[in-house]
Amino acid sequence: MEAKPEKFMMEALSLARRGVGLTSPNPAVGALVVRHGRVVGRGWHRRAGTPHAEFVAIEEAGEAARGADLYCTLEPCNHSGRTGPCTERIIDAGIRRVFFGCRDPNPRVKGGGALRLSRAGIKLNAGILEAECSDLNRAFLKWAKTGLPWITIKAAASLDGKIATRTGDSKWISSERSRLIGHRLRFEADAILVGAGTVLHDNPLLTVRIPGAARKKPPLRVVLDWRLDVGPGAKMYRDKTGPVAVFASKNPPEARAAELRAHGVEIVRVPGRGNGADLKRLLVILGERDVTHLLVEGGSGVHGAFVDQGFFDEIHLFVAPMLLGGAGARPFVGGEGVGTVRAARRLVVRSFERVGDDFHITARPAGR
Repeated sequence: MEAKPEKFMMEALSLARRGVGLTSPNPAVGALVVRHGRVVGRGWHRRAGTPHAEFVAIEEAGEAARGADLYCTLEPCNHSGRTGPCTERIIDAGIRRVFFGCRDPNPRVKGGGALRLSRAGIKLNAGILEAECSDLNRAFLKWAKTGLPWITIKAAASLDGKIATRTGDSKWISSERSRLIGHRLRFEADAILVGAGTVLHDNPLLTVRIPGAARKKPPLRVVLDWRLDVGPGAKMYRDKTGPVAVFASKNPPEARAAELRAHGVEIVRVPGRGNGADLKRLLVILGERDVTHLLVEGGSGVHGAFVDQGFFDEIHLFVAPMLLGGAGARPFVGGEGVGTVRAARRLVVRSFERVGDDFHITARPAGR
C-alpha cells in the first residue's frame, strides 16, 4: 500500500529545518524524491546562492528520479536567480508527480511554478501539511508578501513583569538554559534591534554564541538611538564581528555621527513619530536590505513602541520565578499603553514550556 503523502512531507520538513537561519533571504526548503514508496533522493537548501532543495534531491536520486514523485515543502520556483529554475530541473528529470506544502507568494513565483509543471503534464498535489510548511517559513512568506520583516520581541522578565530593577540592573534574570534559547532566536534572525538605553546599561555585543553560529552570516545589529546618546566606546561598535546600523533622527549631532562612522558604524536617518522613530519607515528600510526576520530585544521603551504601533508578529517571553518590585523598575512593555482593558492587544499562546526554573511563553497577536 502506498504511504500517505503526509509521511514524506514530514521528512521533507525535517530536512528543511536544517536550513533555518542559514538561507535568508531565501526560504528554508526540504525535498524528497520517492520511487515505489522508497526515498531515493534527499535535499535541503543550505544557503542563498547554493542549489535549491529540489536540485539536490534529484541529483542524489539520479536515474531513479525518472517516473518518481517529488515532495517539497514549498512550491518549486520557475525563475532564474543565482541558480536555474527548479521547474525545468524537475521536468528534465522525468518526475511524474509533485507534492508541495505551501505556495510561494514571491512575485517571481506566485503560482508560476505550479503552472509550469502542470503544463508539462506533471500531476500536482498542493497543500500537504500546508500549515506546518507555512509556519516554518513565516518570516520569508511575510517579507515576500509585504516587503517587511517578521518581528519577534524577546525578553526575560521576573514574575512581576519587570525586565530590570529600579537601578537598571538586569543580569541575569533568566537562566543559562533560557539564554541559550535566546541565542538560537538570534541565530534564526537576520537582524537584532535594541534601544540606546539597553546599550548604555548593558553594553551588549548582540552576537550569536551557540555551536554552529560560524556557519551563517552575522546578523545585522541595529540600535535605535534617536539623539546618538551612545558613544563610540560601546562594545558592539568596536568588536568588528558583524555590521552595525544606528537609526537616528534626520538631524543627529554631526560630531558624534562622525565618531561612530570612524568605527565602521552606519548611521541611518529616519523620520520621526512623536518622540521617537517612525517604525514603519525603519522596517521598510530593513526589508529593502533583505532582512526577513527582525529580533527585537528591548528595552522596555522599544518594546512599548513596537507594541503601540502594532509592529510585532511573535513574542518570546522567559519568566523567572523572582520578584523585583518597585514602581520605578522597568516593565517588559513600556510605551503609552492602552486606556482600557477592552483596548488590550489580545494574544494567542502558541507554546508554554518549562526551561529549568523558568517558563518560556510564545505568543502571537490574535487573528494571525
